[in-house]
Amino acid sequence: MLKKGENYELRTELNSEYRERRKEAVRRVIANMTIGKDVSDLFTDVLKNMQTDDLEIKKLIYLYLMSYAREKPDLVILAINTFVRDSEDNNPLLRALAIRTMGCLHVFEILDYIREPLLRCLRDNDAYVRKTAVVCVAKIYELSKEAADEHGLIDIVIDMLSDSNALVVANAVSSLREINDIAIANGQTRPVWLISDSSVVQLLKVLNDNTEWGQISILEALVDYTPTKPRAIKICDAALPRLQHANSGVVLAAIRLLLEYERFIEDQEIISKYNKKLIPPLISLLSTTPEIQYVALRSISLVLKKHPLLLSKELSLFFLKYNDPDYIKFEKLDLLVKLCTENNVEKLLSELSEYSKEVDSSVCRRAVSAIEKLALKFGDSAEKCLDVLIEIIELKGIYAVQQSAIAVCNISRTYTHLGNGKIAGVVVPALYNVYDLIESDPNSKASLIFLIGEFQSVDQDIAYELLERLEPDLLSEEDSVQLAIIHASVSFFLKNPSRAQQLVLKIIQGAFENCSSMDVRDVSFMYWRLLSSNPEIAKQIVLAKKPSIDCFTGTEITEKELEEYLAKLGNVSSVVQILPHKFLPKSGQTPGSAVAGSDSSDMFDHSTLEEQTDGQKHSMQVDDEPELLISF
Repeated sequence: MLKKGENYELRTELNSEYRERRKEAVRRVIANMTIGKDVSDLFTDVLKNMQTDDLEIKKLIYLYLMSYAREKPDLVILAINTFVRDSEDNNPLLRALAIRTMGCLHVFEILDYIREPLLRCLRDNDAYVRKTAVVCVAKIYELSKEAADEHGLIDIVIDMLSDSNALVVANAVSSLREINDIAIANGQTRPVWLISDSSVVQLLKVLNDNTEWGQISILEALVDYTPTKPRAIKICDAALPRLQHANSGVVLAAIRLLLEYERFIEDQEIISKYNKKLIPPLISLLSTTPEIQYVALRSISLVLKKHPLLLSKELSLFFLKYNDPDYIKFEKLDLLVKLCTENNVEKLLSELSEYSKEVDSSVCRRAVSAIEKLALKFGDSAEKCLDVLIEIIELKGIYAVQQSAIAVCNISRTYTHLGNGKIAGVVVPALYNVYDLIESDPNSKASLIFLIGEFQSVDQDIAYELLERLEPDLLSEEDSVQLAIIHASVSFFLKNPSRAQQLVLKIIQGAFENCSSMDVRDVSFMYWRLLSSNPEIAKQIVLAKKPSIDCFTGTEITEKELEEYLAKLGNVSSVVQILPHKFLPKSGQTPGSAVAGSDSSDMFDHSTLEEQTDGQKHSMQVDDEPELLISF
């Protein structure tokens, strides 16, 4: 709220007998409103200043009315006569301003008075007034569908698709598409307007003469059209010049149209020709500002899911630049993995090796993770990837070493022959030598511990020394590290029962007696019972081959989702890759209620937490259990 003194001062100035003082007061009111101060108490005082020939003041007052009309719907009626008079003014700018403001007031009290001015402006001689009035129809439909139908406003807008002015046609398309969205959001099963063959001819005719935003509206409308094959080719040919437009929105709208019409053309030779045309505009988008680059990279990612080899020869264009923001670097790294083929994997490995030396820990880790993904994607090149990881470990960069340990662990799960070979013989000793760098990261430490317990060919002295080193600090470790120590100690014991008897006993006993984590206690207790009852079954279970790691699991989208994202290419849903219904409010909801309401579970997956009573908790005593077998 404004201070009482300031409020009084503004009211006094608004009622001043001097025109300049009133003008300055209106400016101050709008300035206060813009920075979030409540100036609704001055509503009637501002209205008194509407009777003016100054267009600047008119604009400011109309802006004020649009902001506070919903709070003072009964007082808005006082401005009706001025609106109607302005809609008949000789100045087309003032006529358009009046009808636009009336449409944006969004109060039911205005509906009885807007009919005549709106119908008059829809048939105005000036194209600027007509295009403004066309947009106003969508606002009226949103406020009251019955009022729009009663006055035949939608039919008038449909007729205006054949208007002689290109901007009017584009605004008519935008208005009709907005009306469709409102109707569907309100539960209507069919759209109000369907694009016809005659409308398509007119839209293509005015496409070149429109502004960039008009072109986007027309291209988006054409995406919803269902053409025959010849007409689809004709529309695509008309859209091709838009690929070279300076506005990225126009380019993405044209790409969206070409991709959508592939299903109507079906001729692979023609589709291939159009796909080749997509390459230059996609590349040119990477020379824009970082924000546009991000949208372009996310869009390219979706296009590549449909056409994986489209940019396979343009790998170097996605190499990181020193001045790229982190979010651009992350997207580029993901795309490099998708674009990589067997033919250029060595080139990319060399590049990723350089990125692993980055000072930025996030980029460094992502680069090493990308090497891991290449190994899992191309089995024949897995050993080359492993060689690069060995070189990275030898450089002793802390973040690179930590992520390399995780990467090697995942690779060993997929390629067992490498696990028992180069990983056990070369990588594990190299990681053990830099254990002081790994020690601070729980995931990296758990990965190294897994490796020493999993593979028989690991140097047994290294394995024993590490487990012995970890045992005294077991309780202070993270849960993931505690579990890894227990698993590794049991595996090591089953392979070397005579040497590791006392060590595994101390680890398991200490875990289920003293660990605070119920998961850790349960696992250690399970191993205790398993080793004490049947050693052969224990070997079969513990030393069984582990399932492979798929680093791409959870990142893939379904065919249906891909179609929806491509149909919305460049929109928010395709950039964040979340379907619109998961983050847009339903009909009748405010954006806040869509998140805070009972349907918020549609947006996020929440883990189910089960409460456990004291009676359900394990109460274990070592003395009550059978002793661990001495030998197997």
